[in-house]
Amino acid sequence: MTDPAGARPGEVALGFDPGQRADAALAFIGTIASPWSPGNCPKNLREARALGGAFSLTLRPAYRAGLQGLAVGDRVIVLYWTGAARRDLIVQAPAHRPGPTGVFALRSPARPNPVALAVVRITALDAGAGRLGLDAIDAFDGTPVLDLKPFLPSVDLPPDPA
Repeated sequence: MTDPAGARPGEVALGFDPGQRADAALAFIGTIASPWSPGNCPKNLREARALGGAFSLTLRPAYRAGLQGLAVGDRVIVLYWTGAARRDLIVQAPAHRPGPTGVFALRSPARPNPVALAVVRITALDAGAGRLGLDAIDAFDGTPVLDLKPFLPSVDLPPDPA
């Protein structure tokens, strides 16, 4: 299906809502706290860092023991759920690109599975309260957290081409 209602020229929708096709279940493990809201959110972490603010996430009690081994200064990958975004656009026409682009070549929150990621630095840690201070985040206040993973340069950075 092409040109869905409210779409930009060149955008293509799937013709179905991937959210209606449940193949898996997820458990939200916590929430993000940020100064951002709809209409007032940076487009990426670089902008969030430049704007500054108070950024954190708090884990639900059952998941707090999973913070063991993390420390202030560590980098972590935060996976979070941008569930209010459209899920049916497979080709988008973002203003920063010269033409329509496939969703898998974009970091847009509008995607079949609205999972976003951020690589951030831990600025504060209260394991008992399940709270991590973050150097930045580009998610709305109250956004659900799906998972945390350590960022390991020796594992997460692909080798230079030969």
